[in-house]
Amino acid sequence: MSGIGADSGGACACGSGLAAARCCALDFGRTWPAGDETGLAAARVAWTGEDAPQAERLALALLEQAPLQVGALGLLHDIRAAQNKPLAALALLGRMVRLEPGAPGPTIALTLLLVRMGQMDAADAHARNAVRLAPTDAMAQNLMGLVQTELQRPLVGEHHYRRVLDLVETPTATLLANLAWNLKTQGLMAESRALFEQSAALDPGLFNTLFGWARMEEADRRYDRAGELLDAAEALSPGNQHLSLQRAVLLFRRGDAAGALAAIEALEARLSGPVDPALVVDIMKEKGAVLDRLGRPGEAFAAYARGKQALREATGQTYQAKDAAALVQRLAGFFTGPRVRLLPRAQVRTDTAQPVFVVGFPRSGTTMIEQMLSCHPRISAGDELPIIGELTNLAPRLLDSPLPYPEALADLWLGDKTGALDLFRDYYLQRARQLGAMEDGADWFTDKMPLNETHLGLIALMFPHAPIIHLIRHPLDVVLSAFANPMTHGFNCGAELATIAQHYVLVMGLVEHYRRETPLRYRAVRYEDVVAAPEAALREMLGHIGAPYDPRCLDFHENRRYARTASYAQVTEPLHDRSRYRYRAYREQLAPVIPVLAPWVERLGYTLD
Repeated sequence: MSGIGADSGGACACGSGLAAARCCALDFGRTWPAGDETGLAAARVAWTGEDAPQAERLALALLEQAPLQVGALGLLHDIRAAQNKPLAALALLGRMVRLEPGAPGPTIALTLLLVRMGQMDAADAHARNAVRLAPTDAMAQNLMGLVQTELQRPLVGEHHYRRVLDLVETPTATLLANLAWNLKTQGLMAESRALFEQSAALDPGLFNTLFGWARMEEADRRYDRAGELLDAAEALSPGNQHLSLQRAVLLFRRGDAAGALAAIEALEARLSGPVDPALVVDIMKEKGAVLDRLGRPGEAFAAYARGKQALREATGQTYQAKDAAALVQRLAGFFTGPRVRLLPRAQVRTDTAQPVFVVGFPRSGTTMIEQMLSCHPRISAGDELPIIGELTNLAPRLLDSPLPYPEALADLWLGDKTGALDLFRDYYLQRARQLGAMEDGADWFTDKMPLNETHLGLIALMFPHAPIIHLIRHPLDVVLSAFANPMTHGFNCGAELATIAQHYVLVMGLVEHYRRETPLRYRAVRYEDVVAAPEAALREMLGHIGAPYDPRCLDFHENRRYARTASYAQVTEPLHDRSRYRYRAYREQLAPVIPVLAPWVERLGYTLD
């Protein structure tokens, strides 16, 4: 690259085109020139004049001399975004936000890019900041609504979408469609349908309205109507790749696995040029599921592997092994029997519904259990409540402690902090109500946030009498199913087969520690037992909760509630045994992780037959 100084080093890995020393390895403590505004103006003229190569050369030269020149960063971002280089665009926008933290424009743009890349957790922080910076900006509020909806906090998302309605004179068809999708995630299908109808009436030519509406009808099991809407959407966008994939999904939901595979293969044959990695992830997830159903495990596993590769390329995410191990070590070091016995407990609130913690590694069957329990008239579904994670971040502030979590909990021994766990408890209950977990008339609500078992020690202090139902499934089945689905829980452990197994072992070891060192109202329930003898398993779970037996829970597949997880389709089917010991067909592909998981297979009473 011409113009790069001797101290700049090699090209930055993000793909910006800058040297690392002028990009992601930039020394912000160094004094840099302010930048050449005349040169920037010339670069902008070249860009608007569609001379992209000249604009790129000028922008790179400007940033070589003045890497903090925000205008040049913005221009290079526009160039890299147009070239479909999301990691470079992300790095450049992140630098702009750092340099101008009070400017809403870069923050909003960064949030939007993170949303497009599927990095919702990162987008969450920037969406919140965008609203802080510009509370009357409709785009900021809309992005906050979108992010919260995707993070399965639909009531929060709905609040921000309705703030947009307050801010604009006339709602757009897109806004109504966004709100309709939000209501769909809440299971409010009739309300969602009405808004989709309004959006389509306002702008009959809006593809996203018809496409989102079709997906809502598919989730509501109105397959004929979904097909009609896909036909209408295709008239607006012939050959749309996302629509083609949705047709395959619809065929699969109707039980036509062969037809779904043919549709996916036809879609793959049409893919050319740069392809959105997020689309590849979705295609491979669906293709793997279809091939699995057709009894072609080798091909299914290859599809899952390609999807994982695309996910890594799209997000740049890798397993944070050191961070995960360090946290588990600190948790195990803090929650020891002698220390736990000295810690106070929160008092039980008798004026509100109480939580039931359905815990388990992702893909262990927690969605099925929640769907069963939520058929009970006295138990409402909270879905994946993020509150325990929030409290681990808030703990030092709530305790006014200089220590991080979990060490900050040692402040509970101080005389003026002995009742602080009641604050934790009340925060949890207030947020659960805000997130729609508590239905009128319910005595209990479920919280099935994946990997909540990492914080069983904190849960036991906040809710010492809360029932904990831990879903246990054959470790190889769990790891295989997690590999088959995109997931970011657990320090991005889902990036690769080996890291899923690594994190599984880490978490299960911590659970064993908690059970040994901490009083818990804990009950392990085997997924395989639920499938083989559902009534006995249901009676066991309801008895553990303290709720009377209700046979309606066995008909959970008839529950019209929409499960806001990747398992939403599976839990609309009656119980079946297709997923029990599914790993047996994948022994060859799972061979690398069998030695890692074998001790837990034996410890949990399973075999490797």
